[in-house]
Amino acid sequence: MRYRGRMRTSMLNDRQIMPTDFRKWDDARRQFAQGKDRQKVDKLKESIEADGLEVPILLCVNERWHDIYVSDGHHRAIAVQELGLTSFPFHWHWIRAGVHIEHEPFPYELLDR
Repeated sequence: MRYRGRMRTSMLNDRQIMPTDFRKWDDARRQFAQGKDRQKVDKLKESIEADGLEVPILLCVNERWHDIYVSDGHHRAIAVQELGLTSFPFHWHWIRAGVHIEHEPFPYELLDR
């Protein structure tokens, strides 16, 4: 069974859990502020308010540097931040040869660096 954890939303920052597709979270917020991206975030917020976040955010850990990134779920991450949720569900994987969602607990100690 895939490991499914909960992470504090405050960990989605430019030091602990970074966005993969953007240099910084402010860059992601600017990108998602208008157009189709804004519509997607707004729909996610409605869905999350009604049913909770059903699809976990996927986190990846770089095996060499131990950096942690959102691998899938940038729109969901922005939505939970805008809603002010204290935590979010996640799955995770190492960045190695191939992507395999982990069954083992997340290495939380990597967040304390």
